[in-house]
Amino acid sequence: MALLLKGAHVVDPVAGIDGVLDVLIEGDRIARVGEALQADAEVRDLTGKYLVPGLVDMHVHLREPGFEHKGTIESETRAAAKGGMTGVCSMPNTNPVTDNGTVVEYVRACAERAGHCRVFPSGAMTKGLKGEIISEMGDMVAHGAVAFTDDGRGVQSAGMLRRCMDYGKMFGKVFMSHCQDEELVGDGQINEGPVSTRLGLAGWPAEGEELQVVRDIQIARLTGAKLHIQHISTARGIAAVRAAKAEGLPVTCEAAPHHLFLTDEAIDGTYDTRLKVNPPLRTAEDAAAVRAGVADGTVDAIVTDHAPHADWEKAREFEYAPFGMTGIECSLALVITNLVKPGVIDYARMVELMSVNPRRILGVDPVSIAAGSLADITVFDPDIAWTVGEDGYASKARNCGFDGVSVTGRATDVYVGGVATLVDGAVQ
Repeated sequence: MALLLKGAHVVDPVAGIDGVLDVLIEGDRIARVGEALQADAEVRDLTGKYLVPGLVDMHVHLREPGFEHKGTIESETRAAAKGGMTGVCSMPNTNPVTDNGTVVEYVRACAERAGHCRVFPSGAMTKGLKGEIISEMGDMVAHGAVAFTDDGRGVQSAGMLRRCMDYGKMFGKVFMSHCQDEELVGDGQINEGPVSTRLGLAGWPAEGEELQVVRDIQIARLTGAKLHIQHISTARGIAAVRAAKAEGLPVTCEAAPHHLFLTDEAIDGTYDTRLKVNPPLRTAEDAAAVRAGVADGTVDAIVTDHAPHADWEKAREFEYAPFGMTGIECSLALVITNLVKPGVIDYARMVELMSVNPRRILGVDPVSIAAGSLADITVFDPDIAWTVGEDGYASKARNCGFDGVSVTGRATDVYVGGVATLVDGAVQ
């Protein structure tokens, strides 16, 4: 039966829409968009809510295969739907590593069977993420891989990165770069500075990220390959990407809520391992620079780097706890609370950052609130006040660095190809 979504405030910068409209869905497509629509359809009254092209988080760790004690494709796409996502791009640091078509096919099959949103798999640049041999890129693309990345450690050799880009650019996919110079970072635990000194933790200098941001931009210039800088966290990194864009290079970047809204000062004598992330939380000046990059267009996408871990893993001493926090269930609320409500960006820019640009960078089908478009839709109430973690998590993991934070705005309904995956805040 057709579905008529009535009275929502529709925002879609691609379609040039910003106003109250009705949306009629027939099958997996949007049939009509307009005022006071009438149809033989199930009617949902969305008065007071916003309706936007379905959100996509292009940096998510689903953990399956191999690390199901942390999370599964079912549990983490459930968390994604709870957060308003219609799609996620999965990272390849699984076990076995997603470096061939067989593992890509496994991820896609699991997502089709048990997922609560679309899953766009990325594949490793190098076999086993070891940085030694180019992965089976063509095989992965044939099975649905949308991007290449050695996320989790990055390609350490400049020569190896060049070979990956020179070879892999024939497939037209983006190369997503985790920028971490392992020799310089060493055993670093948190940002190198006063906080690391005060807490007696090994420091991780900003230069350990920035050197590879600059290096990878240079290699993108050399090869002509499309480069996407992952989870950028420093002011100088933002400046490097801004300069690359001004030069006209095919360079994009993403930022995560924890690098936008948290700093290393949040890490105190309690040694809260939920705040141990890679790259680490930086200074207030760095966070301000990343927010400025969001506002001026330097940052192309807001992602979460959603990284579930088992409770016992994060319960260890800070040095032994794994890097990473969850956040996909609260990212929309954090953006509304900290960027939209204060007027740093508007809802149209938010849609660009969380829907339009991720799809463009990944090269997946665009979605718009227009007749004929795939009916991937996110609906949210911008005024719901809630506390992160207060009602638990849909994720299998609980290592959210924003636990206990008061926010405003929450997804209420999500449609993937016209099928409801979230209704009145409940995952279907």
